Amino acid sequence: MKKIVILAAIAALIAAYFVFDLGSYLTLDGIKQVAAETSGFYEENPALVLSVFFAIYVAVTAASLPGAAIMTLAAGALFGLVTGTILVSFASTLGATLAFLASRYVLRDTVESRFGDRLKGINEGLERDGAFYLFTLRMIPAVPFFVINLVFGLTRIKARTFAWVSQIGMFLGTIVYVNAGTQLAQIESLSGIASPAVLGSFVLLGIAPWIAKGIIGVIKRRKVYAGYSKPKSFDRNLIVIGAGSAGLVSAYIAAQVKAKVTLIEAGAMGGDCLNTGCVPSKALIKSAKVAATMRHADKYGIIPHEPEVPFKKTIARVMDVIKTIEPHDSVERYTGLGVEVIKGYAKLIDPWTVEIALNEGGTQRLTARSIIIATGAEPVVPPIEGIEDSGYLTSETLWQGLGEFDQAPARVAVLGGGPIGCELSQALARLGSKVTQVEMHHSVLGREDAEVSELAKAALEGAGVTVLTNHRAVRVEDSALVAESGGQEKRIAFDALIVAVGRKARLRGFGLEELGVETDRTVVTDEFLATKFPNIYAAGDVIGPYQFTHTASHEAWFASVNALFGAFKRFKADYRVIPAVTFLDPEVARVGLNEAEASEQGIEYEVTRYELEELDRAITESETTGFVKVLTPPGKDTVLGATIVASNAGELLAEYVLAMKHKIGLNKILGTIHSYPTMAEANKFAAGNWKRANKPEGMLKWVERYFNWQRG
Repeated sequence: MKKIVILAAIAALIAAYFVFDLGSYLTLDGIKQVAAETSGFYEENPALVLSVFFAIYVAVTAASLPGAAIMTLAAGALFGLVTGTILVSFASTLGATLAFLASRYVLRDTVESRFGDRLKGINEGLERDGAFYLFTLRMIPAVPFFVINLVFGLTRIKARTFAWVSQIGMFLGTIVYVNAGTQLAQIESLSGIASPAVLGSFVLLGIAPWIAKGIIGVIKRRKVYAGYSKPKSFDRNLIVIGAGSAGLVSAYIAAQVKAKVTLIEAGAMGGDCLNTGCVPSKALIKSAKVAATMRHADKYGIIPHEPEVPFKKTIARVMDVIKTIEPHDSVERYTGLGVEVIKGYAKLIDPWTVEIALNEGGTQRLTARSIIIATGAEPVVPPIEGIEDSGYLTSETLWQGLGEFDQAPARVAVLGGGPIGCELSQALARLGSKVTQVEMHHSVLGREDAEVSELAKAALEGAGVTVLTNHRAVRVEDSALVAESGGQEKRIAFDALIVAVGRKARLRGFGLEELGVETDRTVVTDEFLATKFPNIYAAGDVIGPYQFTHTASHEAWFASVNALFGAFKRFKADYRVIPAVTFLDPEVARVGLNEAEASEQGIEYEVTRYELEELDRAITESETTGFVKVLTPPGKDTVLGATIVASNAGELLAEYVLAMKHKIGLNKILGTIHSYPTMAEANKFAAGNWKRANKPEGMLKWVERYFNWQRG
């Protein structure tokens, strides 16, 4: 009702403008006539004329009607420079603020529901520099007055900020027009006031803040580099520290554009993903799935068989998989691509100089115009009593530790209910270990929706894992993990203890502290991935917030391009569409928002589901556990997020990643041919469910009547 009242008031003002032909008065000739006729009346009734003029000015600007410039001239003609300037300055600000508030109240929610993702970045920028941008626009008369009011009303800038910045930003323009109005009789057209020279002056005034900002930036950079002597020449264009996913991609890009680049790595090329993380864990998961398929072969009409697991051979296969992929990330390959690879430990000496403690002995110093820190992350080990003497394993030591067992360790305790803990728990249980998983929170995979967490827990328990949620590890003693829940302690004996409670950025030993590079659990960067030193960038797990191999590669593009070409153009890192997969069986895959996050952020949504038990291919594969769940704005087919629980969910998710990246809605997914019978049809059928839920009931009633009429 309030919105209707606002719209009605604006409509009434616009109607009055045309019905009473007010436009004829808001012309140069019309305002001259009004000024001549009212000058005497003003001398006798100044307060009344000032009040009426103020009210009319506010109404015109609040309703975004044409004529504000003419009325500003009239203020100069009627009231003189000082009084006219004061009157117009406050009237224009009040009118602009009312227009701003009307736009915000009537339109913002609707616009945000449709373009929320795009506005998010704009609002974040306005939160930092909104006053600066508004002031710049107000200083340039060429930018329409009413457009600024309406557009800024759609943003999250505070109303009081909008008001005071507008008051200041419009002041000089107000003086110019009011002063011109004092000579109203000599003015033949507005072009005389807004001449190219005058407009040019205002443009210069408008860009002055940008020039000032640039100068301030230069001063800040000089202050940051104070005390350091910049080399007159550089050994390299770019030095990259760390040869994980982010470092490899950064070095690759630099070499492809013919920059001279050095990649420094003390350990194995390929980082955690190849050597201790993604690759070996997925190899183990595949072996475990084969064992589970043999054990449950009756699902496929085959006599089941308890598999024999020669565990050393299983781990040997995992190592062979690593060796097969190693050449992709090898020193030889990158050297062939034009990258200089140095094996050693790197330390920043100053913003341009890196000292390398070579693996073969000795040290080497190199200078570079830009440096990228891509040192990755390492496992978190919680400060639990007795854990240091327990022989615990982490993702970094797991494969060597498991390789010492002839058979799968009989008793395994896994600390942590996140993706890594869940994947390893299920895999080892399928390979014959008795696994107990301990998670201090109320559910495993705590970032997912409750139903997803429950399905994950069921999958773990189906594999034989004992899942203990709401249990806090308190100590390790006599080859047993002691966990507490509700005041009761539980002893979990183990032959292998795996710690998988998370990972933290590798920050120590690289000279970051000595150089003053800001770290707060991660290397702190700006939106361009630069640190406090504009020539030092960071990418990958060392900066977070997403510790995924694919995100590290994504960030590496921004870091390397900005490091090499930042003098011409820099690009803001884009985190809008980040997929994630937990490789349980069935897999859990997600991109964008889930229900929990949407509710937490106050985003309106509707849910569309498709159950895999209805999918032909899933039935033929006996893989009917799971679903496709898509979040969209109410009544719209825009994908806000998708969660898939299914065999090969990570592969199915790609269609939604593409859809979100390129603004493809469910209607277009529905209209795309999917091969039959495939798991990918689940995405099309989910889109079909959305279409049915949003069918135009009113139109269909008329269509039904048409067909009834057609039959006679």
